[in-house]
Amino acid sequence: MNTRNVAFNILLDIEENGAYSALALNKSIKKNNLNRLDSAFVSALVYGVLERQLTLDYIIKQYSKIPLRKIETKTKVILRLGILQLLFMDKVPESAAVNESVNLAKKHKLQKSSGFINGILRSITRAEEKYKLPNKNTDFDYYLSVKYSCPQDIIKMWRKAYGDDVALGLIESLCGRPSLIARVNTIKTTADILIEELKSEGVTAEKSEIIENAILLKNTGSIENLDAFKEGKLYIQDTASQLCVKALNPQPNDLVYDVCSAPGGKAITSAQYMKNRGKIYAFDIYDHKLKLIDSTAKRLGISCIKTSLRNAQTDNEEMLPADKVLCDVPCSGLGILSRKPEIRYKKDLISEQLPKLQYDILCNSSRLVAVGGTLIYSTCTLNPAENQENAEKFLQEHSNFEPLKLNLGLEHCISEGENMLTMFPHFHSTDGFFISAFRRVR
Repeated sequence: MNTRNVAFNILLDIEENGAYSALALNKSIKKNNLNRLDSAFVSALVYGVLERQLTLDYIIKQYSKIPLRKIETKTKVILRLGILQLLFMDKVPESAAVNESVNLAKKHKLQKSSGFINGILRSITRAEEKYKLPNKNTDFDYYLSVKYSCPQDIIKMWRKAYGDDVALGLIESLCGRPSLIARVNTIKTTADILIEELKSEGVTAEKSEIIENAILLKNTGSIENLDAFKEGKLYIQDTASQLCVKALNPQPNDLVYDVCSAPGGKAITSAQYMKNRGKIYAFDIYDHKLKLIDSTAKRLGISCIKTSLRNAQTDNEEMLPADKVLCDVPCSGLGILSRKPEIRYKKDLISEQLPKLQYDILCNSSRLVAVGGTLIYSTCTLNPAENQENAEKFLQEHSNFEPLKLNLGLEHCISEGENMLTMFPHFHSTDGFFISAFRRVR
């Protein structure tokens, strides 16, 4: 099995078809029956290229006489893979990086391109200074963009919103794989027992210091192949999402509405807080996503979740007032760029329309909260227009709600209300995430 070819096909699928990196990678690992070592190498190649794509393309432009836009996609992907191995993967010999890239071109019938690829890669191996970054003194945003492979509009927004210290730490955190966090299914087991079971499967697991029943995983291989996963004793969920449910604080026998539920992790965690007693309605606008929630709940032995099709923005049918309502709204995903590096290159990622959609969902969902009940608004993005501005506007326009102070045990990295918390990867060791809490008073 040629692992570089597997990585090439995944990257081509992402480039040409808009495939999601994690799904494409998992699918390919299964299809090619890769062992842990090969899976790790393919993952390093795929995520390495996606994390450094702007940097890699900048280097190609320094060595190529052909404009980047005129280089065909397959050739461009092979060049990115080759340069990644040459400059950013210490354990790959130069000869292997060059020769395997040329062989890859020939395998895909790119005979004309193979000489071009060979020439660029060999020029890089001979160069004393492999590449030169833009001048940081004349255009700091462009310098950061190339160095950390992050679009300039995101950099500009973060610097303006959070200040240089926070923004620079955030930008630097974009490279490298984030920690893999699982939630212990407390309905079936405990953290201590699960950690020992995982150890017997060759997986290193340790308790999170941030929240109870979260564990950090290493050396997992394919999660779905673990006995503990098959038996429903754990599921993957970042610490930030677990903290979001802690803020919601669902209790046994509560009525809970999760209005934008898919893929359902927060509803699942809520069920554990409720000891599988009460009722959670998990809504979404896509039927296939609801089926995914149902199958996950079944695997985990959870029976208090009922899924249903519903449009959180527009549906206005009368429903029983709920004790807890969670609005984890669709967002730009700027807090999970290290998990899904390909989304940073999407056009119009900073959208003027998205905050309005989110606000509509928040306002429409607020009708469902019982007097004395809790409303949580959350996103996995880092953009004040989607976060603080929506939360502040909601309080200004809804006098029947008051801010509910968050007590999650984390320090604030920026100035914001007591009912809000923005989590940053480099500061909190979580995904980038925003939580705001409200209580209905009348």
